Amino acid sequence: MSTTASPAPGAGSRPGGRSARVRAAVHLAVRELVADDPGEPLTIPVLAARAGVHATTVYRRWGTVGELLADVATSRFSGDIVVPDTGSLRSDLERYASDLAKDLCDPDTLALVRATIGIGGEQGAAACRGERQQQLEAILERERARGGHPPTLERTTDAVLAPLYYRGVFTNDPLTPEWTRTLVSHLLPD
Repeated sequence: MSTTASPAPGAGSRPGGRSARVRAAVHLAVRELVADDPGEPLTIPVLAARAGVHATTVYRRWGTVGELLADVATSRFSGDIVVPDTGSLRSDLERYASDLAKDLCDPDTLALVRATIGIGGEQGAAACRGERQQQLEAILERERARGGHPPTLERTTDAVLAPLYYRGVFTNDPLTPEWTRTLVSHLLPD
């Protein structure tokens, strides 16, 4: 007769345990390496050493640097910008574009976006735009609920997100509040 108690349901997972600590350490290592030394090649062994974990742990959990960057980006961009509710679609989009521009002007954020898109390919791009498109959809849905007829998500993405990301990631042109308002005025002419 065994005196060993059977494990409790869900005992195999340890939310907040070692797995969470490893994820946090690896995410921090990615953000630090990308921000501190963008010229440093991002490899799993380099990231693992920086995080203080074995490379096999990183390979097992993420597989590739691209998948890891996509995970870090998804985590970083989830819920970081509050969807404005000013009562007006134009004002909501202007504030949203301005907040996103400020976020993209942060050197650490910009370094993460550039690395994620550069190394992660389509998966990285999807990680960078996914939450943003959900935020835009929430703004557009709110306008529909108010009885308005907003542009489509695709048109809004092309008019607001695309220029912000293009200018932020690929140029050194400033992302000024005046410029972000012009994006909205082109989308919603008077």
